[in-house]
Amino acid sequence: MTQDSSDPHALADWWAETLGWEVEPTDEAFIRRMISEGYATDDDTKLHNGSLVWKEGAAIRHPDGLTRAPRVLFQLVPEAKTTKNRMHLDLRGVGDDPAALVDKLVARGATVLHEASQGPHRWTTLADPEGNEFCA
Repeated sequence: MTQDSSDPHALADWWAETLGWEVEPTDEAFIRRMISEGYATDDDTKLHNGSLVWKEGAAIRHPDGLTRAPRVLFQLVPEAKTTKNRMHLDLRGVGDDPAALVDKLVARGATVLHEASQGPHRWTTLADPEGNEFCA
């Protein structure tokens, strides 16, 4: 899965913490070699949390690896999000107490969009720090 982002590394960090996943590690030696061999420039990189990273994207993955769940790639795009997501994540099962999970996510930068129910099932639709919708 790929998610457009104005700040891929910050959003990858946010979602990795939200899901209990890991941000894929960076290989600074490889990045520096690509620059020294002329395949990239310093403008293709940035410092994030003290590490040299590719500016264009960051990925997260389940701690048990890619056989457990597919990775999520956050890619840099110049335009801001303007419309509703066509697909979004549902965090059901991430926490035992849905209200506590919503409170925790809001404290970390999510925004509550609306609450809904269908029969006995209730959920909250939120937006991550860049406005991407998801349910909890």
